[in-house]
Amino acid sequence: MSCVHSDAAGQMFAAGAPRVIVAGATGFAGALAAHLLWRHPRFELVTVTGRSEVGRRLDQLYPRYRVPLAIEQLSLDGLDRIDAAVVAYPHAAAAPTVGALRERGIRVIDLSADFRLASLDIYEQWYGEHPRPDLLGEAVYGLTELHRERITGAGIVANPGCYPTASLLGLAPLARAGLIADVVIDAKQGVSGAGRVFDDTTHFSMAGENILPYKVAEHRHTPEIEEQLALLRAAAGAIDEVAVLFQAHLVPVDQGELVDCYVTTTRPVGDSELGELLAAAYEHEPFVEVVGAPPGTRDVSETNFCRMFAKTDSHSGKVIVLSAIDNLWKGTSSQAVQNLNLMFGFPETEGLT
Repeated sequence: MSCVHSDAAGQMFAAGAPRVIVAGATGFAGALAAHLLWRHPRFELVTVTGRSEVGRRLDQLYPRYRVPLAIEQLSLDGLDRIDAAVVAYPHAAAAPTVGALRERGIRVIDLSADFRLASLDIYEQWYGEHPRPDLLGEAVYGLTELHRERITGAGIVANPGCYPTASLLGLAPLARAGLIADVVIDAKQGVSGAGRVFDDTTHFSMAGENILPYKVAEHRHTPEIEEQLALLRAAAGAIDEVAVLFQAHLVPVDQGELVDCYVTTTRPVGDSELGELLAAAYEHEPFVEVVGAPPGTRDVSETNFCRMFAKTDSHSGKVIVLSAIDNLWKGTSSQAVQNLNLMFGFPETEGLT
């Protein structure tokens, strides 16, 4: 039986537990990651850092998360005994910190977009110059259900965007079977997906009682979805490119995400075959539920689950796949913990069920 210890603040963790920091804990994603790691039985959360609110306790900034650690400035010189870090910085700001952490032998879960794309050219088309292109080859795309084996040994895990998480989980079985000729993704998300920096789109007076499309024909998650679909389709022998039409909307809820995928298939697909494809793909997955009725975001609120439903439209011949997740949990922070579990040899459900 493993020995369980507690620190002065009351965190319970196993003796010899990997020591973890969360860099960027003042944002929504970082704060939730800190919450999940603070209560995790296998990891010791030792530090939370932020570029604002320094000196303030995280449980004062986010009372519901109950993490009684003071927010510190990140000091790379004081990280000799740290095993892993969750980096919750914006794109371009994350990569230099990820690089500095890796130089110290620290394994990293990066929540930004900096390492999600394998292609440097595509990254620079959508995001601009990459701060650490030398690290792209080391990073593993962190959609657990697609890349579990590679995640286990990774030094850098690039946590997926929330929209790609829901979209790719819904589309992966069809892509692996070579059945996607064209896809339109209509995605809706709560305002927490925009982070703590409010603008005219996310301010309550604009978001309340409203549905707002944003980043029309230019959403940065598009190439992420395309790149991963291309890998899945290539495994099925498909070499032609599929251009993804992706459109995001903000809806007047706090958390939650529903993605509707409309697929033109390469051949007719009936409901029976569709059901068998999804069941075979996910029957042993602990956090993916294939259900018999359309899911809602409340079904998966504050969980690491993705709940999906698929049906063939007999009129158009298209396949409709619906995926619901909590954008801050499975779409971001709890998926990061799921990956961290794998990286350190723990059951991937640990601390998440």
